[in-house]
Amino acid sequence: AAIVSAARAPPAPSHAESEQPPTVKPAMAESAPNPKAFPLADVNLQVTIMDVVQQAANYKQLKKGANEATKTLNRGISELIIMSADAEPLEILMHLPLLCEDKNVPYVFVSSKQALGRACGVSRPVIAASITTNEGSQIKAQIQKLRDSIDQLLI
Repeated sequence: AAIVSAARAPPAPSHAESEQPPTVKPAMAESAPNPKAFPLADVNLQVTIMDVVQQAANYKQLKKGANEATKTLNRGISELIIMSADAEPLEILMHLPLLCEDKNVPYVFVSSKQALGRACGVSRPVIAASITTNEGSQIKAQIQKLRDSIDQLLI
């Protein structure tokens, strides 16, 4: 009987261990962004990006979504493109970096589509956003500064 109880005791801890990894895994999936999402902005740059995105939304210089971002690039009115690294699957916006390189427009990835959505002023997640050009814009200097710091990431 002692052998049987000893044999039954170890499976209980392993069962408890097998329940733990699912709670750990989602956090790990979030912390490890897709390696294809390059260049990924660091935390400080992400704060700056979200701030500029919010101001662009206020000044009506923002297009939200992968399709609208594509349109702004094709029309040549895009200053920069912001994409979320946690888009699922990421391939739904991987045509944008190619288009950005053709049109010579800087692009950057941020870690969260939820945060990008909030910065865009909508309650839904946003996987891509485009800040558009406007000659008499009050945020032109901030956009230029952000473009320069994103260009540094690409080098």
